[in-house]
This record gives sequence, structure tokens and C-alpha cells, in this order.
Amino acid sequence: MNNDLLLELISKAKEIAKQNFCCKYSNFTVGVALLCQDGSIYTGFNIENHGIESICAERATFAKALTDGHKEFTALAVVGKKLDEEKFNKTLPCGYCRQFLSEYTKPDFKIYTYDDNEDKLYSYTIAELLPESFKL
Repeated sequence: MNNDLLLELISKAKEIAKQNFCCKYSNFTVGVALLCQDGSIYTGFNIENHGIESICAERATFAKALTDGHKEFTALAVVGKKLDEEKFNKTLPCGYCRQFLSEYTKPDFKIYTYDDNEDKLYSYTIAELLPESFKL
């Protein structure tokens, strides 16, 4: 992936995370930008509730893309931070999301996160983050 596109994904993930008004319990906002095979980009943030399971940003965004008919995905940028902080921290999908992503992507699907404090970009494949995914 070229550097400009990667920076665009990180930027879009940060932008949507800053708009999050649905994380009133944890006060931790997560934003993602999903790059589809055709070049379209979907964004989303985490949505919390008092119920058993809130909706993580990764699954919310994939749901948007899937319902629009997308089936092939290239990369995901994930960022997160506390609402009262300026800088984003290294943030990766939770275990539930890793399993979910593994079902809709190939093992070499890329997941990126950026840490403002370290000024560092991290890159993983879904296979690295979930080496033993559940398969029927």
C-alpha cells in the first residue's frame, strides 16, 4: 500500500474517532477506516450501551461495508484515545473483532494503528493478531 493512502486511512480513522459521541461509559473513542478492494473507504466508531455487548468500531464499519455489498477488503486503520486526551495511542482490535475480521478477510489482511506519543505506525496481518482463529 502506498504511503499516501495509508496516511489517508489513519487520518480518516482519527477524524471519525473525534466525532464519537457514543462512548460515555469508557470515555475511550475508537475510530477505524476500512479500505475495500475497489478503493472505497468506510469509517466508523465504537458505540457503547449498558447492555451485554457494545459495538466495536471495527464491526460497525464492516457491517456498513458488507450491507453495501462489499466482500473484499484490503486494509483497516484503527486508532483510539481517551476523550480528554489529544493524542491517539496504539490500539488494536479486541479478540471478538479479530475473530469477526478473520471471517471476512484473507490471512494477509493488513491492520494498521498509529501512536501519536511515539510517532510510530504499527502494521499487522490478521493472521499475526489471531494465529488460531475458530473455524468450522
